Amino acid sequence: MSSTCPGLYCGRINGTVEAECGVCPRGERTNLQKVCERCMESPELYDWLYLGFMAMLPLVLHWFFIEWYSGKKSSSALLQHITAMLECSVSAVITLLVSEPEGTLAVRSCRVQMLSDWYTMLYNPSPDYVTTLHCTQEAVYPLYTIVLIYYAFCLVLMMLLRPLLVKKIACGLGKSDRFKSIYAALYFFPILTVLQAVGGGLLYYAFPYIILVLSLVTLAVYMSASEIQSFKNLIAKKKRLVVLFSHWLLHAYGIISISRLDKLEQDLPLLALVPGPALFYLATAKFTEPSRILSEGGNGH
Repeated sequence: MSSTCPGLYCGRINGTVEAECGVCPRGERTNLQKVCERCMESPELYDWLYLGFMAMLPLVLHWFFIEWYSGKKSSSALLQHITAMLECSVSAVITLLVSEPEGTLAVRSCRVQMLSDWYTMLYNPSPDYVTTLHCTQEAVYPLYTIVLIYYAFCLVLMMLLRPLLVKKIACGLGKSDRFKSIYAALYFFPILTVLQAVGGGLLYYAFPYIILVLSLVTLAVYMSASEIQSFKNLIAKKKRLVVLFSHWLLHAYGIISISRLDKLEQDLPLLALVPGPALFYLATAKFTEPSRILSEGGNGH
């Protein structure tokens, strides 16, 4: 019998080097001696930021579709926004409580070491080139499955709470429009589930840059669509300030995720860049006004 197990993720169970090689039980992964070892570490800051990003996705999509379908004169949008936040918050707490160690908000995890940890099914070894030794496991426990559990709780709570709320308060909308934000969630939750199942590892390494790029693009699109060209236009409506501060929080979240705050004295000053894109837009918007460009082109300038 070989002294070490083949492949990256096959290990000896029961903590002995004499045991058979195979897949490690859930919550365990191989150590340097290729023996399955129980993971007792806590998630790093970057792991929590990743979980926070995946938790924010359904909430942001809920808010977007509620705003999209509620109509400008609907008074029910705010209550639906609050309900969506309540659903996601309660789902997050329940997910942490049912995760090991059960009954606490702490999480026991295995350390992410490389991208292949997310796709162990692609690394099942064939020692004799005939028989495949299946060692597929959650090497990044619980970062892979905890997100899927969270989405399941979000969906269940939404189906329990939101239809009753919408039926009571969305009187200003037609019967066919009342539940469109809920129907949208029934589409995007399966999409998010597939995204996590297939691209979880890629998202783990790319989410800080995704946050920065999307928050910059959506802020620019919103300010352009709202015809915000000066600070006076910006503060004219409270909703615009709420959108601006929300994007600033996303900017800060992305910067913290990239820097990981390894060196506080060097990383914290980077947060001063958060208002930069909005200030740059306000300073340059008047120079990119389409009517001005067309008039100057017509005058031959």
